[in-house]
Amino acid sequence: MTTLRLILGDQLDATLPIVKDAVKTKDVFLLAEVKEEATYVKHHKKKIALLFSAMRHFAQQLKQDGYTVVYRKYSDPNNQGSLLNEVARLCEKQKFDSVEVTEPGEFRLLKSMQQWQHQLKLPATLLPDPRFFCSTEAFNQWASDKEILRMEYFYRQMRVDHQVLIEQDNKPIGGKWNYDKQNREALPDSVEIPQKVTFEPDEITRQVIELVKAEFGDHFGEIDNFDLAVTREQALKVLQHFVEVRLKDFGQYQDAMKHGQPWLFHSHISFYINCGLLRPKEVVQAAEQAYHSGEVPLNSAEGFIRQILGWREFIRGFYWHFMPNLKLDNFFKASRDLPAFFWNGETKMNCLRQCINDTRENAYAHHIQRLMVLGNFCLLTEIAPEQVQEWYLLVYADAYEWVELPNVNAMILFADGGKLASKPYIASGNYINKMSDYCKHCKYKVSVKTGETACPFNYLYWRFVAKHQTILSDNPRMNMVMNALSRMSTEKLEAAQSSATRFLSMLSKNQKI
Repeated sequence: MTTLRLILGDQLDATLPIVKDAVKTKDVFLLAEVKEEATYVKHHKKKIALLFSAMRHFAQQLKQDGYTVVYRKYSDPNNQGSLLNEVARLCEKQKFDSVEVTEPGEFRLLKSMQQWQHQLKLPATLLPDPRFFCSTEAFNQWASDKEILRMEYFYRQMRVDHQVLIEQDNKPIGGKWNYDKQNREALPDSVEIPQKVTFEPDEITRQVIELVKAEFGDHFGEIDNFDLAVTREQALKVLQHFVEVRLKDFGQYQDAMKHGQPWLFHSHISFYINCGLLRPKEVVQAAEQAYHSGEVPLNSAEGFIRQILGWREFIRGFYWHFMPNLKLDNFFKASRDLPAFFWNGETKMNCLRQCINDTRENAYAHHIQRLMVLGNFCLLTEIAPEQVQEWYLLVYADAYEWVELPNVNAMILFADGGKLASKPYIASGNYINKMSDYCKHCKYKVSVKTGETACPFNYLYWRFVAKHQTILSDNPRMNMVMNALSRMSTEKLEAAQSSATRFLSMLSKNQKI
């Protein structure tokens, strides 16, 4: 039996069954850079460069390990443009008894691959992806008897199931399941931020960068100064640096934002864990071991582990549990077009300008920038979910639909009506001022509530709450806000409404705001 084994760009892990079960003397690996995957949205230039370079390095390693590998570069004149066509063409040239591929992480690809056996007229097998702590089947079983799904309770179950930061009696180390209240401090000016780990592009990466410049020049983002890891060895260095240098302060400052400082104390490993260069279990083990050895405090270790073992696993299960309807949800019936400044950063609102410019430059922004600045703005101004989904999917190098869509449509936009989040994550300018120094560099004044000099988040917040008060009043976590709304004077509310109407009119006309 000879098997053609297709490896996708986010499955670059040599421990996957598709690699471990291969017979070197018979089987053939196929990796392909295809137009269909690179352009179904106009992915950030650095995202394409990261994946193409990582794929080429992974293929090179497979060859060095003695496997037969067919690698189709994007610029190959015989490139068929899609994964299916590449598989079909290779099957025409060479006799295979079967085709195997690891289950894809995106719904659209899964539906396509489920038809491959009929189209190829060959047995086509989808292999399991064991990189996750929780299978989709296990998640569905956990969710089956619950009216409301909440990450916190899923996370606790994961901690017990996998004995992570757990005492012998299955109680959490330290007596608490999470230390989120200790993880919300703003960053003082006196704290020194460590330099992130960077890598000089080798010849393979330099060739990919030139390809991206030539073929994807109209895509979002910058490609110059590309310095990301593209091999497993390099990705492990990023993880090691995080655990040894940044993790001890991560917990305390994980929600902080600082003008001109996009990287802070975050791990910067989502690029690599989502494409397979790092494995979730080794990442969690490294953080847990750092706590047990006394190198990092519990709030930092737990806060980071919660992102991987809790949130990442929950999001993945949630995605498959609710697809395909999740993509169509629009609880607030939002319909405004995405503003032009989301592409060029040309806005007087410094917080938005910082986050968009960081995103354009780095294909990265940390979770509070994504949720409480960019996402908060999209929710308060009621931008159409499908446009927000596409923007988040294409601008970040760690974005794949399974992780992007639940985070955007359910967490950021509350478009699912509360299946994932217990309340809409909306805030006035006060939150951004508390967690960052962005407001100090802004044309608008966060202390002013209405009028042309006021921070737009201030009046957009109350306009949104007032507009949707009927449905928001049903949410117990919004009680304090709704009580504040009921006490607000008519004059103050009308002033907020008037300022918001003027602002939204300018926004719809793509005038500079």
